[in-house]
Formats: sequence, structure tokens, C-alpha cells
Amino acid sequence: MLPAADITGMVLAGGRGSRMGGVDKGLQAFLGQPLALHALQRLQPQVGMCMLNANRHLEVYQGFHVPVHADVLPDYAGPLAGFLTGLTHCTTPWLLTVPCDSPRFPRDLAARMAATAVREHAQIVLAAGPEAGRDGALQLRPQPVFALLHRSLLPSLQDFVQQGGRKIDAWTAQHAQALCHFDAAGDDVHAFANANTLQELHLLEDSA
Repeated sequence: MLPAADITGMVLAGGRGSRMGGVDKGLQAFLGQPLALHALQRLQPQVGMCMLNANRHLEVYQGFHVPVHADVLPDYAGPLAGFLTGLTHCTTPWLLTVPCDSPRFPRDLAARMAATAVREHAQIVLAAGPEAGRDGALQLRPQPVFALLHRSLLPSLQDFVQQGGRKIDAWTAQHAQALCHFDAAGDDVHAFANANTLQELHLLEDSA
């Protein structure tokens, strides 16, 4: 098994929050505290150390008592900018990223992702979790912002973004990767539900 001490966790809270009206999504309340703090507290017991990626209200995020890093790329360049920021500052062999807007991710996320990395000899592990399709039926789909990344991938990601790349799957396809499956039967059906709007956030809170 991969020891938890070899993994740095990072909460991604650096987006524009466009579908929430431009608010800082990580600071919206979920069960009485900011989304990003809720995600951080859920992640901390699973890994060796944690940090947070944010591009606004850095002084507020610094009050969460973990290192806070703004994107190393300008203009809200998306999740890959968060990956790049995390790998740039990561001092452990592995980086595990989680988004701030999916506050119910599994409490054994890191352990299961790490086990998949070892078993599959993968440099990248992405979570695959239940998600409702257009017909409302649950389907197992990749959740690419839940990513376990080996630190050696930093030069590759730097080259990819310098060439204008912004899509996660286009970059991950270049490396040995694997999916870690979280099914609706054995896991929280809302484990990977993300709150893109305030209404979705309230619904997710009501179902908790």
C-alpha cells in the first residue's frame, strides 16, 4: 500500500464560480461552514499534508491554517491550472486533488485511489463515481478533478499548458492512467455530486 504520508491533498477552490453568479464558490456555506473548509476537513485525515488552491480572498482561505496557493497560470485557466499549481508546490511523491464543490466525497478516497495506483502501476488515477444521466438513471462516470497524480508528471503538464492545452483528458491520455471505481451501491450516491449553482448547493445540503 501507498502510505498516506506520501500523498499531499489539495482542495481546488480557484474557479470563477460563473454558474453561481460569480461568487467565490469555496466560501459558500455548507452545513454551517465554507464549502472549501468542509472539503479540507474531510480530506486531511486521509493524507499526509494539505494545501488549498484559490485565486480570490486569499486572506480568508489562509485562516484555514494550510498553505494557500494561487494559480501559476493567469486568467482562471481551469482545473489543469490547479493541477499545475499543486504539482509545483507538492513535496511528496503524490498529489491528490478534490474540488471544493463536491463536499461529500468518500472518506476513504485517498486509500482507494492509492491502492489503484499501486495495483495498476499508474501515474494518474481518476475517480469514477455515480452520476445522474439525462434520464435520471445513475451511471458510473469519470470524475477527472478527483485525481491522484505522481509528482514526476510536472514537466509534462508544464509543457502541455505552455502549448495551450487546457483539457484534462487530453493531458491524462498521454500517461499511464487508471480509474478507481466508487459505485452507487456501496458508496454515498451523492459522493461526487457537485454544486454548480446555489440551488444545487441547497439541495445537496438538504440531502445530507
